[in-house]
Amino acid sequence: MSWAKERLNKIREWKNPYENFIDDEKINAVLQKTQKPSQEAVLSVIEKAKSNALKGNMLTPEETAVLLNTTDDALWEEIFEAAAYIKEEVYGNRIVLFSPLYISNPCVNNCSYCGFKSSNKGMQKITLDMQGLEKEIESLLDAGQKRLIAVYGEHPKSDASYIAQSVKTIYGVKKDKSEIRRVNINAAPMFEDEYRLIKQEGIGTYQVFQETYHKATYEKVHPKGTLKGEYEWRLFALHRALNAGLDDVAVGVLFGLYDYRYEILAMLHHAMDLEKVFNIGPHTMSFPRIKLTLNSDTNASAYAVSDKDIVKIAAVIRLMCPFTGTILTAREDSCVRDEMLKKCGISQMDAGTNIGIGGYSENNDGNNLSKQQFAIGDHRSIDNFILSLIKEGRLPSFCTSCYREGRTGCNFMPLAKHATIKYLCIPNGILTFKEYIRDYASSEVKEIGESVIIPKYLKMLQENLPQVAGTVEKMISSLDEGKNDCHI
Repeated sequence: MSWAKERLNKIREWKNPYENFIDDEKINAVLQKTQKPSQEAVLSVIEKAKSNALKGNMLTPEETAVLLNTTDDALWEEIFEAAAYIKEEVYGNRIVLFSPLYISNPCVNNCSYCGFKSSNKGMQKITLDMQGLEKEIESLLDAGQKRLIAVYGEHPKSDASYIAQSVKTIYGVKKDKSEIRRVNINAAPMFEDEYRLIKQEGIGTYQVFQETYHKATYEKVHPKGTLKGEYEWRLFALHRALNAGLDDVAVGVLFGLYDYRYEILAMLHHAMDLEKVFNIGPHTMSFPRIKLTLNSDTNASAYAVSDKDIVKIAAVIRLMCPFTGTILTAREDSCVRDEMLKKCGISQMDAGTNIGIGGYSENNDGNNLSKQQFAIGDHRSIDNFILSLIKEGRLPSFCTSCYREGRTGCNFMPLAKHATIKYLCIPNGILTFKEYIRDYASSEVKEIGESVIIPKYLKMLQENLPQVAGTVEKMISSLDEGKNDCHI
């Protein structure tokens, strides 16, 4: 605990140069003002959101509150249709696949809702050494994965140096000419010199969730005197990251701690402030909700989010920030995920998920809450999940080309904001899916992929971007000849 005490003192010495962007009174006033919106008001906001897909604008807090306060089921169907339209307009009908990799779970914090909390004596505290990490990567490569988000507890065993070393190790693992091509990070807030250290190893998006923006609730679930108990330090974690030179950052809320309508508006204010200060909005937004954990006292929250609510939350976020990627994780059951995929304009999902420390190499199938932070609901393998996507006509994608071609940060945002990123997403999605089919796919996935999905999206390119289509066709031939990692 001496490490935590020393770090806490250093955090408290930090002088915040940024203006606070969360105003409870203002958020609550907007929610109150927009109670019982008229049909005309809701439809007007929906049309505004659809037009924003081509302009790169976000909805205002008041417009977003109109959607959140909608009670008419018929209007919600209009919202769902708009969410699907906006996502396809910006990114195309592709779903980017990734896997979470939990590397270390010891944590000095004691958050009431978290299985990793320091007081949880039933949790097995494990930090992978580099050999154990390599085994995990090899197992993920065997399943066909190319994209990861690495997750760490806040602890001296998993400090910035360990994170940097682990990222370097992940990139260094090669198996049958396959490798992980992008590592995103979910870790505790850092100082700017620590961000610069991990940036040197080529991390992708850096993800810090506020958990709850409501300060009174935040202080209730994050004990005073812990590192995570410092609300403002966490609130400006992504400001420090961007100021330190990281390219892309991601925001999120743990829904179920406080009123979800408040949290969505607060997340919007966060995005607006990042735009204001750095001219770069969040690369992705996430909306996990509280799930069963070992020895947690928050599983029966008064603000628990229902299946119906989580669908609404995701759809509103898509209309609110049309250019931002949205991530739907395997916390949710497969039936809920399938519904949200149709209604909410989701752009990224995990598959073949195992969040137990060492779980991929140990080949654990179910939930072992003594080794994982929370229970997951969707246990489909990568191949089974891909099968469900292609049966609906969607294009699975393992694309990492934007990261490696420098289309990040201020170079990525204009492409997303003007809905031209899909002209890169679709070609690269085809190529990464083709590589998966060649090396990993089951016979059923291969049959549908080769005969239906790839021809469908190639035809789309031929009709709209014939020159790009020609390039993709040549790259497909190269993949058939054994070449790897063809991308635009």
